[in-house]
Amino acid sequence: MKKYFITGLLIWVPLAMTVWVLSLIVRTMDQSLLLLPNTIRPETLLGFYIPGIGAILTLLVVFLTGLITANIIGQRLVRFWESALARIPVVKSVYYSVKQVSDTLFSSSGEAFRKALLVQYPRPGSWTIAFMTGQPGGDVVQHLQGDYVSVYVPTTPNPTSGFFLMMPRQDVIELSMSVDEALKYIISMGVVAPPQRRIPETRAGQNQLQ
Repeated sequence: MKKYFITGLLIWVPLAMTVWVLSLIVRTMDQSLLLLPNTIRPETLLGFYIPGIGAILTLLVVFLTGLITANIIGQRLVRFWESALARIPVVKSVYYSVKQVSDTLFSSSGEAFRKALLVQYPRPGSWTIAFMTGQPGGDVVQHLQGDYVSVYVPTTPNPTSGFFLMMPRQDVIELSMSVDEALKYIISMGVVAPPQRRIPETRAGQNQLQ
């Protein structure tokens, strides 16, 4: 009976967690309906609440925003909007800081979170998974001797918190696993291991531990 009970848990727990996460996302995105006047909200017009309408509305607004700003007129509107925000002291600092981070993370040509790495942390001899976020910049470069890379070491099981480190390139090992596989490996605390792939000899020589 214990064997069958555990087997049943392995079936239902992932399914229940998936439903819970999806319902949480839908309920959170449904809060966008609160921005609409009471007279035109779906529950007022229809007389009952339909889950998911807010999520559809949010996705539609995001899609239309990208569609509008993809042309010359939309880009001018964005520049006008940003110039207006630039005149507000506190808002200017927050907006441009967040914009710079988001542009870096979502840029298709950037290096942020495109490579999974193996690094020694928090001490030599202890290894963990990290992600390359780029290269050091600004005044920091003048104080670093040699070739360095910027890495983000996530915590387990919550990868949204972690540590930002600048490490010599020779001390990091680029892994053949994808970023998604590395995240699953981290969140599962090493239980869900990614499939092992054959590494070419030339790359194996470069990644060999010093």
